[in-house]
Amino acid sequence: MKTHTLVALLLGLIITLVNSTLSTAQEINDYRLATEDQISVTVFNEPDLNLVEVRISASGTISMPLLGQVSIADLTVTEVENKLTKLLLQGYLKKPNLTVTINEYRPFYIGGEVREPGSYPFRQGLTVQKAIAIAGGFTERASKSAISMVNEKEERNIQQAKLVDGVMPGDVITISESFF
Repeated sequence: MKTHTLVALLLGLIITLVNSTLSTAQEINDYRLATEDQISVTVFNEPDLNLVEVRISASGTISMPLLGQVSIADLTVTEVENKLTKLLLQGYLKKPNLTVTINEYRPFYIGGEVREPGSYPFRQGLTVQKAIAIAGGFTERASKSAISMVNEKEERNIQQAKLVDGVMPGDVITISESFF
């Protein structure tokens, strides 16, 4: 009986982790660019048009050779590629072929009862537990179950977070103080 219970618990944990990883992977594919993200634009056979490690400005734009300021905030990588291709087709290039890559995501933020609160670079596969470790771990006063997370897009939607929950760029994690 105990073996069956242990196997069932392990299977449940594995399914939870797989579902969490799959939803985070989908969120990265649907990721919308914003201020503080750093990208590169490679225009094949046109090295003068390439951008290497450019940060998206506070106004949500990048400065492209020939095109000037191009607004790319709140677009996915695919949408940016399509937009730049269309703009380059307007009298600049006959068959533009380009790729956009994200070099660095905007940071996530962690505060409250962690040893080193602050902003940290986002990495794919980041969970609340990993974010806490990056911030030096819990303080002695931390409540390990009272963790809240606010998604950048849903600023007013504070949700209770679990250690296995995925973290996205711009998210704000707060570790509450334990009262016991």
